[in-house]
Amino acid sequence: MSLINTEILDFKTQAFHNGEFVEVSKDDVLGNWSIFFFYPGDFTFVCPTELGDLADYYDQLKDLGVEVYSVSTDSHFVHKAWHESSEEVGKANYYMLGDSTGQLTNNFQNMREGAGQADRATFLVDPEGVIQYIEQTAEGIGRSAAELIRKVKAAQYIASHPGEVCPAKWEEGEDTLTPGIDLVGKI
Repeated sequence: MSLINTEILDFKTQAFHNGEFVEVSKDDVLGNWSIFFFYPGDFTFVCPTELGDLADYYDQLKDLGVEVYSVSTDSHFVHKAWHESSEEVGKANYYMLGDSTGQLTNNFQNMREGAGQADRATFLVDPEGVIQYIEQTAEGIGRSAAELIRKVKAAQYIASHPGEVCPAKWEEGEDTLTPGIDLVGKI
């Protein structure tokens, strides 16, 4: 069953953020656009490249009103150690959520069966807590923050322009479509 257009479930967990341990819950997420960026584990191979790439685009995401929450089943203590020892991960200024119980990973139906690790997946959540976008890849396939920015802009445009849709490869400022009977067979 797809989680698209479903509301995220309640959660509360510890995070490493800006050199401190903080608590993050569903209540902290509501009211803003949010990205939940799940990855298999700290001190691995593809994961630090993804977290570093996401860090490079974090300011652009913040300018779009988006908060980022990276998530793995490691603890917030392990996130701190990784942040301090990896040049790539050390660039991250977003929240690094610990999920050692697996509650959050299971809430997003993203637990890798039998492994105790999250699958590599991205969830874009709107200010009402509703999932608008999901990307999930196999273990060895890294994601692109630049492409994520494009999809965030499209989701935000659609949210603020009811009745319009964004065609393939839509970029901000380009034409959108208004579905209707007069458009059928014209594309």
